[in-house]
Amino acid sequence: MTGDRIQRRKLSHEVHDRLFEQLKSGEWQPGDPLPSERELMARYGVGRPAIREAMQTLAHSGVIEIAHGDRARVRMPTAQSLIEQITGGAQHLLRMQPNTLDNLKEVRVFLETGMARIAAERASASDIERLRARHETHRQVLDDIDQFLACDMAFHREIAAISGNPIFPAIVEAMLGWAKEFYVTILRAPGKEPLTIIEHERIIETIANHDPAGAEQAMRDHLTRANTLYRTASVVS
Repeated sequence: MTGDRIQRRKLSHEVHDRLFEQLKSGEWQPGDPLPSERELMARYGVGRPAIREAMQTLAHSGVIEIAHGDRARVRMPTAQSLIEQITGGAQHLLRMQPNTLDNLKEVRVFLETGMARIAAERASASDIERLRARHETHRQVLDDIDQFLACDMAFHREIAAISGNPIFPAIVEAMLGWAKEFYVTILRAPGKEPLTIIEHERIIETIANHDPAGAEQAMRDHLTRANTLYRTASVVS
């Protein structure tokens, strides 16, 4: 019965699990330095390679930070830092399985229409002022494709930030970053930039008027139009 066999584990896995349990217990707080490699080697009775491999795994998970010439430190987790951990894998997935992009666009429409609704419910006068400032900057870079794309991302991130929930802007930035290379084709299409500006104006006005249903619909219309353009551009190219 091979399923009953006890699997041998690498020493680095054991070290990783013990360090992680100590982090979970609060033995080290965010910003605290971890013991030196030599101290950990003595504590666990293992060699330097096992310690380093375990530390690298924790660093890749965003749990600790490793700086050359200094001790590793416990990292203060944020929504953005946690989402960043999967960025490389998400981009690789989109390149290897392009049909996944349709799934991502569907998720984006679902999330951003909800964020627009929340923004219309919660936006303060200063929030709307910042949103209008973002929009004006966007308008001024119509002929610079790189800046236009950056401003487009910043506009959507600003709407997400109005919610007051730090997870929303982190998710929006991540989704747009993952799909950035796929959307450049749309933004290079002649004459489409002014349409984006007009649609953003409509979104701003519904948010400024505290019209949740209108904001949701304006965002849905904007993203649906962009998705349709993407499909058309993909067929043409």
